[in-house]
Amino acid sequence: MTDTAVIEIALKTMLVAAKLSAPILVTSLVIGFAVSLFQSMTQIQEFTLAFVPKLVGVGIALLVSGNWMLHTLMAFTHDLFDALPSMLG
Repeated sequence: MTDTAVIEIALKTMLVAAKLSAPILVTSLVIGFAVSLFQSMTQIQEFTLAFVPKLVGVGIALLVSGNWMLHTLMAFTHDLFDALPSMLG
């Protein structure tokens, strides 16, 4: 296995990881910003007020994008297993 093959696999792995984490991270970021804005306007400083909406939002994001995430990960794994024999030989 050459250095370029290892770098190519690492690059594809990082891109897939970024794609898979994006829906959850963006959802958490948007909800966190909205809750922080609400807390700063009302001066309510309650920690559970930030936690519960994020938890619900991330759960909904997982329900909505979970099927796509699973198919993306399975396609990456199949592509990796299909490419391994040519890289090793």
